[in-house]
Parts: sequence; structure tokens; C-alpha cells
Amino acid sequence: MKTYLAKNGEIAREYVLFDASEAPVGRLAVRIANALRGKDKPTYTPHIDTGAFVIVINASKAVFTGRKAEEKIYMDYTGFRSGLKETTAKEIREKHPERMIKDAVWGMMPHGRLGRAQFAKLKVYAGAEHPHAAQNPTKITVE
Repeated sequence: MKTYLAKNGEIAREYVLFDASEAPVGRLAVRIANALRGKDKPTYTPHIDTGAFVIVINASKAVFTGRKAEEKIYMDYTGFRSGLKETTAKEIREKHPERMIKDAVWGMMPHGRLGRAQFAKLKVYAGAEHPHAAQNPTKITVE
């Protein structure tokens, strides 16, 4: 029995839609990262991008478990001395709710050239509207 290896010309990409309302951020991020990498398909090949395009809506309604909403801290470093900016998850939800999902997914992706290419297929929207209706995305629910 031979092992199947996907080739770049054979990959059929689809669009997948995740609704983040009332979904825990970590559980949602695992499902999104697997869809971006193609690990949810039998044709998964580690060194080739076999994943789908992922659309996430209602990012502002995603929930954190426990006390993470008050205690989780997002850090940004400007590159200058004393340039470390710390922001709580509550402030991030108010200003940039897409960042909660993107940061969680990026932590689960490989940090190389292939991982960056796969991560570029992720589109996150704070509300329920998205401009990708023409692609007929398949809706996936997260428990």
C-alpha cells in the first residue's frame, strides 16, 4: 500500500464558515487551525498547503472560559526601550475583537513559510456580515 502525497495542482480548496458566537476561543482556534492546515481531510500532507479558506464571523461574541476575560493579557512590543504595551482581553474585545481569534489561531500554526501562507487564508469579522457569500462557504459549528 502506497502513501498518498498531495501535489499542488491536485488540491481542491473550499471555503469554510465558523460562527464564533458563544464558542470558547481555544476550542474554536483548534478547529480553525486544523481547517487551515488541512488536517481535517484524509489528503493531509504536512509539507503542502492542503487546507481550506476559513471565514470567521461574530468574533466579538466569542467567550473565554474561567476568568480569562479579566486576567488574560495581550502584549505588544514596539521595539523601543520601555515599549512593552500590555492590554487585557476585555480591552481587546472592545477595540479589535478579531485579534482574539487571530492570536489564538496563530499560536497553533507552524511558524515558518508554510504556516504564514496557511494563516493568510484566514478572514475574521467582528459582526455577522462577510463579503464572501459568493463562494458558498460550508458552515461548521463548534460546541
